[in-house]
Amino acid sequence: MHSNIRARLKNGDMLIGTLVTIPAPEVAEIMAELGYDWLFIDTEHGSFNAQAAQGLLQAADHRCPCVVRIPANDEVWIKKALDIGAAGIIAPGVKSAAEAEEIVRLCKYPPRGNRGVGIGRAHGYGLSFKEYVENANDEIAVVLQAENTDAVANIAEIVRVPDIDAVLIGPYDLSASMGKMGRIQDAEVQAAITSVTKCCRDAGIPLGIFADSAQSAAPFIEQGYTLVAISTDCLHMAQGARVELKAAKELSQDL
Repeated sequence: MHSNIRARLKNGDMLIGTLVTIPAPEVAEIMAELGYDWLFIDTEHGSFNAQAAQGLLQAADHRCPCVVRIPANDEVWIKKALDIGAAGIIAPGVKSAAEAEEIVRLCKYPPRGNRGVGIGRAHGYGLSFKEYVENANDEIAVVLQAENTDAVANIAEIVRVPDIDAVLIGPYDLSASMGKMGRIQDAEVQAAITSVTKCCRDAGIPLGIFADSAQSAAPFIEQGYTLVAISTDCLHMAQGARVELKAAKELSQDL
């Protein structure tokens, strides 16, 4: 029920995605149709329950893998995200290697972990159960977010945890945790990002980041970041509408 984004991460493929925060299947359907490489389904900040998130995964279908950012790094949310057919999870606010180890454990079926065994959309509602459980450990992507000062301080230990598939930097939360809300270009914030970048590179861990525009993402793409989320569905809609509204008003004034 999901594309193997984990294999693409390991292969070093460039994966351009966007955040989906509106729990409407049509949004995921449009983004998938546009040709995004992946969708970042944000159940942490978006007004989602598991059923709404599943609707987006069904709308994107096989055209575009959906990675779900869970609201909290606990067993119930991890099981729900994976059982509805997510191609992987994004774990927010990871602070330590011990937390990273627990997240990985909960994403992997025994004997590699302790993921609960259920039957859901991921398993073809039971019709492809055997195939899914045999392959899930090798196909599900585990992405951890480095978005606070604890993560920066402990990143060298975090990236040594086996089966981490990518580290995705959350620059806005990181800047806030440093008392520099939204000041992404601040020298100290940039130094923290550089520290995470170096540790991930040294460990061979793919790097990801959220950027508010392609222009903002460009420096990170140049540095070799391959899991890139550009803007959000709300911003795409608002910015596009603003441009068209401004143009229409200017046109009407010329008449």
